[in-house]
Amino acid sequence: MRIYGDSISGNCLKVRWVAEYLRLPFDWVETDILKGESRTAEFLALNPAGQVPMVILDDGRPLAQSNAIILHLAERSDLVPADAYDRARMLEWMFWEQYSHEPYVAVARFHVRYAGKAVAELEPRLVERGNGALQRLEDGLTASSFLVGEAVGLADVALVAYTRVAHEGGFDLGLYPKVGAWVKRVEAALKIA
Repeated sequence: MRIYGDSISGNCLKVRWVAEYLRLPFDWVETDILKGESRTAEFLALNPAGQVPMVILDDGRPLAQSNAIILHLAERSDLVPADAYDRARMLEWMFWEQYSHEPYVAVARFHVRYAGKAVAELEPRLVERGNGALQRLEDGLTASSFLVGEAVGLADVALVAYTRVAHEGGFDLGLYPKVGAWVKRVEAALKIA
């Protein structure tokens, strides 16, 4: 399997972490999005959306979108709950991550860390919604150690990717102690340095 990804992207790293956790052999193809490497004719022939991550499976089929990829890789593993309701809760968190967390936390991080904006220059709504997403995570970690039960799962992988670097977008994880402790648990379970 080949994984096309940019190491600065949480969406790409979650694919790498799942592959490593499951001990799946892969070749990592570093694809620098800041240099437009996902917009070349060669890349667009593989993925017309021009986005990373993307994998080329062992049988040659391409697959894009981080959460679709990690779900495919993790089928029938301990990262996906066997119980149908818990699996649906996992998907609930994963869909929420792409719609209500990543567009704020990751986008703020990009503007501050890579585009050189000061936190004070960020759109107030972006910051407000990012903090709202972190509060939602804080509230979701009241009843258990992980997002769905007492073991690390795909929901945790999906959400830890940008949460662990939220400070790079100006967010203070000190305001969310359950989230901070959860990040450490997920990093330890996945062996993320």
